[in-house]
Amino acid sequence: MAERRKTTPRKAAARKSSRTTTAKKSSAKRWSQRVTQESDALDLKRGVFKQTSAKKVAASLKRSAEHSTRRKSGAYRSALSMLTFYINRAGKTLPKAQRARLERAKVELKHQFGRE
Repeated sequence: MAERRKTTPRKAAARKSSRTTTAKKSSAKRWSQRVTQESDALDLKRGVFKQTSAKKVAASLKRSAEHSTRRKSGAYRSALSMLTFYINRAGKTLPKAQRARLERAKVELKHQFGRE
């Protein structure tokens, strides 16, 4: 049976320091927030994802998508992409109630665009 190699303290310290330096980059921090604020696809109303109703979220996204002149795809696709992006980037930190509301907003968006 082969014996396991032990790492020297020097190598372990080198690995540890390289992890901490890459985590401290400030330029990559909050890039997803910058995307939702400065996206070429949509000019979102402030606090659109914090609204209390799924219908209001969907209506705001629809309005933003239809009025945008910089988007490259259809209005429905842009609105749904931004909503999905927000849900995915929030990840586990998104409260369950808000996640459920945003998932309902996806369905409502389909209805408002006549896709179902």
